[in-house]
Amino acid sequence: MSDLLIRIANDRDLPALTELYNHYVRNTAISFDLSPFSLEQRQQWFKQYSPEGRYRILVAQEKERIVGYATSSPFRVKAAYETSVETSIYLHPEFTGRGIGKKLYLALFDSLQQEDIHRAYAG
Repeated sequence: MSDLLIRIANDRDLPALTELYNHYVRNTAISFDLSPFSLEQRQQWFKQYSPEGRYRILVAQEKERIVGYATSSPFRVKAAYETSVETSIYLHPEFTGRGIGKKLYLALFDSLQQEDIHRAYAG
């Protein structure tokens, strides 16, 4: 795991992110989505994230492979929740139990330290 790199996601990561998310849509109830997403559908989702601001997406990369990601997204649409975020994490099934999720969350929270965030929620 010494080859693990955690970084801000970029457009080139979208196919791997979509594939990883769709694994959970197809095989679990975790995502609450019922149908897998096309790459085109996930492009709109991806546009909400930025290297700066409250809404981020970080990826865990081992060698050239994306093995997981963590996000901070809008929590609720109402103005009172503007400074709240919802966090999510998805790991490739072959890479669970290795501490990658913890590293992703620590990196995500660290990257958000200077942002105006009151609370982070996980569902």
